[in-house]
Amino acid sequence: MNLPTLDSPGDLYMEADAQRSDKKRLVNKVAVITGGARGIGAATAKLFAENGAHVVVADVLDELGKSLADSIGGQYIHCDVANEADVESAVQLALVWKGKLDIMFNSAGISGPGGSITNLKMEEMSALLSINVNGVVHGIKHASRAMIGKGGGSIVCTSSSAAIMGGLASHAYTLSKEAILGGKFLRKVDMRPEEVGQIVGENGSLLRGRSASVDDMAQAVLFLARNESGFVTAHNLVVDGGLLEKGNIAVQDPRKWVNGMEASELNICSRG
Repeated sequence: MNLPTLDSPGDLYMEADAQRSDKKRLVNKVAVITGGARGIGAATAKLFAENGAHVVVADVLDELGKSLADSIGGQYIHCDVANEADVESAVQLALVWKGKLDIMFNSAGISGPGGSITNLKMEEMSALLSINVNGVVHGIKHASRAMIGKGGGSIVCTSSSAAIMGGLASHAYTLSKEAILGGKFLRKVDMRPEEVGQIVGENGSLLRGRSASVDDMAQAVLFLARNESGFVTAHNLVVDGGLLEKGNIAVQDPRKWVNGMEASELNICSRG
């Protein structure tokens, strides 16, 4: 029996990955991605399309969003997630376009006000909650209506490592992301919307020489959205390069291991 010569054990896995690369994981699946015009949302939209999905990109960044949707054969809709009617329209677009909704990725979010809690302006807090909390609830509500009784689907929502470990973000942002962790009936994914590599830099990872990228996050969302993860539920899957574990070791001085305010992680909670 002749076996291929491999330079390292890792080559075996790379070869296996190459053999699986032709298999598209989301063929004919229909997805809505809020905050889909840039960052993690955009990376996920591209990856979904590469895997055979039909994608509705929903965002307030019209020029970026339309350009992206056109490039992946998808649809774009202006969507301010704080406005329930906008989110409902995004879901309806998917239903009119393809007759179903299989995946809802609530990726839209903002960092909100920083600084001391003593100086927090409540109107800024309300604006933050309208997007980070109400916006997610709007997505869950209308995606559920489209999925229940019609084969189910996956709902993926952004939360945060700041919701698990204190001191990683502002009081306002942390509160808004902890609220999402309360929805244990859902699948959840949490990641910072922008510039992931700057947030979880090499100093914040247990993987030497390795920092996070939007593509890492998109791959995690793909895992949650595909059929193979159908039995994964009510579980928080952290994708942060070990940052939170590193924080448990070096929590006395988090500035030594965090480049930025927070890590990125996946908090999984349901598939219908």
